[in-house]
Amino acid sequence: MNIVLIFEIVLVFAALMFFHELGHFLFAKKAGIFVREFSLGLGPKLFSFKKRETQYSLRILPFGAYVRMAGEDPEVVEIKDGQTLALKLDSKGKVTDIYFDEKDFSKGIIIRVKSADLERELTIKGYDQDEHLVNYSLSRETVMHYEKQSVQIAPWDRQFGSKSILDRFATILAGPVFNIILTIVLFFVVAMMVGVPSEQVSFGKVNPGSPADKAGIQQGDIVLSVDNTPIKKDTELIEKIQKSPGKELILKIERNGTTKEITVIPEEKSGKGLIGVEVGHLREEATIPKAASSAVTNTAKMTALILDSFRLLFSGNVGMNDLAGPVGIMKITSDAAKQGMATLINWAGMLSLYLGIFNLLPIPALDGSRLLFLTIEGVRGKPIDPQKESMVHLVGFALLMLLMIIVTVNDVSKIF
Repeated sequence: MNIVLIFEIVLVFAALMFFHELGHFLFAKKAGIFVREFSLGLGPKLFSFKKRETQYSLRILPFGAYVRMAGEDPEVVEIKDGQTLALKLDSKGKVTDIYFDEKDFSKGIIIRVKSADLERELTIKGYDQDEHLVNYSLSRETVMHYEKQSVQIAPWDRQFGSKSILDRFATILAGPVFNIILTIVLFFVVAMMVGVPSEQVSFGKVNPGSPADKAGIQQGDIVLSVDNTPIKKDTELIEKIQKSPGKELILKIERNGTTKEITVIPEEKSGKGLIGVEVGHLREEATIPKAASSAVTNTAKMTALILDSFRLLFSGNVGMNDLAGPVGIMKITSDAAKQGMATLINWAGMLSLYLGIFNLLPIPALDGSRLLFLTIEGVRGKPIDPQKESMVHLVGFALLMLLMIIVTVNDVSKIF
């Protein structure tokens, strides 16, 4: 596998994850939620930078990404009563920095804490070195320095949980929706590159020795009618052939501008007629409106196929050996990249759509599960116990990881 191929594979996965998390990020910002970090990748950082209040990171493992919003995880380190801290004040007397380590106490005013509220009242009370009771207001951007890290506090109105159900619902939903939008964009690009299907049904590759080959059918033949019935869709032709095993079919075709009739007899296989030829539509140069229409249509068709595959999976009609994990998906992506840029982009669009729809399923640890909890909260009028919800997501995540291990083992065994 050459370096260009590896780059293309990584780029596909990075793009899908980036757009998913971009949806969460933009709607979180719109709702006024404090986004602590936008990370592309998992594991140790390769590099990062901070712009305004958000840390942007690129991490070493390219198969994962996340947007860390204030309030989703336990907020900052706890300040305990009796704890000694150093406070740095601005010109208005508000606390801008809180230091926990003794080596940093020279940077501010030292106090022994009596009480602190970092979320709602934004105050810290305690005793100074003369044992006088002091009370300081905190800046909304106060930074806490401890254990070689600096973390900005998040007032309650900047936390995820403080926002309306509608804002939270939109923030979670935006990730999968952005994947679906990306699919439409990628399918649009493919349509502009290779054209859109025309209304003319044509034959593709003909298998040697097949009924089609024996009848004289050639690749590129345009099918006008079957037994005097006009053909407008490839599905109509396929259905007609499958329903006619052993029966003569008179095909009216156009080849190089000339019309002629060909008689073919489909052979029977598993109760269906087959003639051994690929069937599809000719492609014509795409205009922007046609490409957009084709992209939306293809997205709708692929959505139906994905939903049907989920139905087969949950009904038990598809086994574990039929599933593909990260290794299998990388193998397919590699094969698509070898077939050219248009094939790779088309496959990336299909993956993006799958990622978006899969994340909408009400499976614990996925966006769909969080949307379900928010819906229940809206119906009940009060949120579910956060600890219980976290436990559900934790168990769901563990089960997903177990499933991932199983399908990865299957992937490796298929390859080797």
